[in-house]
Amino acid sequence: MSENKLSRREILQTATAGVIAGTMAGATPRANGAATMRNVPFTAKDKVRIGLIGVGARGSEHVRILLAIDNVELKAVCDIDAPKVAAAQKRARDAGAPEPAGYTKGERDFENLCKRDDLDLVMIATPWDWHVPMALSAMENGKHAAVEVPASFTIADCWKLVDTSEKTRRHCIQLENCCYGYNEMMVWNMVRAGLFGELTHGEAAYLHDLRTILTEDRSEGLWRRIPHTKRNGNLYPTHGLGPVAHYMNINRGDRFDSIVSVSSRERSLTAYVKKTFPGTAKAQEKYVCGDMNTSIIKTAAGLTILLQHNVVSPRPYDRLNMISGSLGVFRDYPPRIYFDGMKEESWHEITDFKDQYEDQLWKRQGELAKKLGGHGGMDFLMSWRLMQCMREGLAPDMDVYDAASWSAPGPLSEASVAAGGAPQKFPDFMRSSA
Repeated sequence: MSENKLSRREILQTATAGVIAGTMAGATPRANGAATMRNVPFTAKDKVRIGLIGVGARGSEHVRILLAIDNVELKAVCDIDAPKVAAAQKRARDAGAPEPAGYTKGERDFENLCKRDDLDLVMIATPWDWHVPMALSAMENGKHAAVEVPASFTIADCWKLVDTSEKTRRHCIQLENCCYGYNEMMVWNMVRAGLFGELTHGEAAYLHDLRTILTEDRSEGLWRRIPHTKRNGNLYPTHGLGPVAHYMNINRGDRFDSIVSVSSRERSLTAYVKKTFPGTAKAQEKYVCGDMNTSIIKTAAGLTILLQHNVVSPRPYDRLNMISGSLGVFRDYPPRIYFDGMKEESWHEITDFKDQYEDQLWKRQGELAKKLGGHGGMDFLMSWRLMQCMREGLAPDMDVYDAASWSAPGPLSEASVAAGGAPQKFPDFMRSSA
């Protein structure tokens, strides 16, 4: 067994074996007559054959990274913008790889890509509205799906992903790159080693000034601002929540149980648009999403999570990334740590723990990850690890239950805000087999 397998798969499976022993590899009956997708391994492949839907700003990064991973073939790319497909095909040729087939004939041409018989995985990097129909099409046509975040923004669609994954026996993986960040993986190992004792509380957020991106007349500016005119809640919960869910063993012994959520008043995006685009139609838009959304999640085991979202206020980037237990606490941005019994009751450097707890993926692939970039290397490690799981016949680190659970705070926060902060229950996506 390689060091990378020990780092991720063995900790995920062995450390919680007593909890998940009854849910291995499709052995547990499901309420809908199917079987669980928890810990179901991929069929090992010498080469992983990929179709990619969406090759804009985010998708083009996937092209660049996939072409740098051994034993991966980019077989097809799809986008409604033909020049973007042509650019992806040229990038493949320039890298010495075969040119992928192109699909550009309208917004439903992705269905033809999904029908190909030479694909193992369909990756989806499109606007949010298209994530679910594209993932469903991939699975229904016999391919695994890997979808950008959030996977869904309605509870009904979360269930569609779960039900379809179980029915087709194909994985639906949410591409949550932050779970592969350097600090996140190192702290995750420290949690598994018991350094924080019994966990009690975590904090997660997406606090990122996106005003320029939201209002540009290209790329994400063409669609990502629209939800701010229709929805009031946490529009983008997974970047902060994913790592904390891993720390807390969510869907691997515990699960999200309930959420309460409130939003501040809306001010920042309106002020920015009126100042930057005076006299335009854009300046007449009415935004309903509060600047700061704050939610509190309680798990079935009694842990709590503070979850925040703000993409419109002027501020430095922050995901909070905090985990606290009976023996200590870690807090990020900047990274710092404290354990009970330390001589000085003050924050200490996390680098003191690097030699023992740095993750094996970062030890072995970190230099290449940093060289290739992509959010500090986490994008590369996420894709590299997924390709490793598919080549070697391992279960994925994240599955459809994570995709549904981590996306659900979006619609649930909206419902809670609309109800004056009233608690909302999480669906039991694993049907009580966590």
